[in-house]
Amino acid sequence: MIKIIIMLGIAASIRGGVGIGRRLSFAIRKESLTWYRNLLVQNQSDSFNYTPSVVCCFLWAQRPGVVLENFARHMSTASLELRTNNDFVRFSITKDGYSAKEKKSMKKVPRYVKMSKKAKLNELRLYRLKAKKKMNSPNPEVRIRYKLEKAKRKEAWLIEKLRKLEVPKTPGEAYDPEILTDEEKHYFKRTGEKKKNYVPVGRRGVFGGVVLNMHLHWKKHETVKVTCKPCKPGQIHEYAEELARLSKGIVIDIRPDNTIIFYRGKNYVQPKIMSPPDTLSKDKALEKYRYEQSLEHTSQFIEKLEKELENYQEHVVRYKKRKEAAVDSAIADDGLSQITNQS
Repeated sequence: MIKIIIMLGIAASIRGGVGIGRRLSFAIRKESLTWYRNLLVQNQSDSFNYTPSVVCCFLWAQRPGVVLENFARHMSTASLELRTNNDFVRFSITKDGYSAKEKKSMKKVPRYVKMSKKAKLNELRLYRLKAKKKMNSPNPEVRIRYKLEKAKRKEAWLIEKLRKLEVPKTPGEAYDPEILTDEEKHYFKRTGEKKKNYVPVGRRGVFGGVVLNMHLHWKKHETVKVTCKPCKPGQIHEYAEELARLSKGIVIDIRPDNTIIFYRGKNYVQPKIMSPPDTLSKDKALEKYRYEQSLEHTSQFIEKLEKELENYQEHVVRYKKRKEAAVDSAIADDGLSQITNQS
């Protein structure tokens, strides 16, 4: 039986495989769909894809003697899909598997409409007008909320900019830190204090140029001083750890005047790339510093506005209570005056 079905399918495909029809139109009695429903229930699948030739041979084997008119004439290479939607079995005859109604019901992707220059100017003018109304509003709460929303938008924008400037730390080469005795540390500390060679760390912080300068000093000197100005409280220790990781040097001493003394090591070998790849450039480091400063000031301004808004809301609550108390006292005085007049 299977061989007969396969042969009939091949014959139908040879007969009807020429040309591409617009739509497969044929009439099948309801009894002809019984086999497909049973097969669907047995396999428990959602859809079957068959070519028209295979459908023809299966129907011929299932209902011998049925003449499928107009089927061979409109035969094409398009697939016939048996679909189930909401527990209802149906054939989908279209080439892409969707009917015309389903295509219309699909949501169309909105096309991007390019705004003209005049429309952009009108939109900006409207935005400025709304902002001006909020800034000049007689209600203090409206003014405070407008400033707070604007500051929060700026804070989110600055955080996104700083996130883009972050450089992922690449796993460095494993190295064995040298163990120094107390006498050696004291000697290198005295040597570093006497010598005048130093590397400045300014507002840009630690970037590739700082590490490059340290390696250049280590060509002729065993130690180098790193001065950090300006430096926040506790930031000097962060700089020391970061520079030790990037330069593979040894921290000898951290002085109170924000100065770090580094020792290059006994087995020091100058690297081929003296500026590490996981650091920022000079321009990017300055850009990051500016964003950090702006973010710090914006965060302080947001705290100030939130406190101001809270104080204003407390003032409104106290004013309402005072007003209610004044009304209650006025009502009580009117009642007493009426009682005295009646007596």
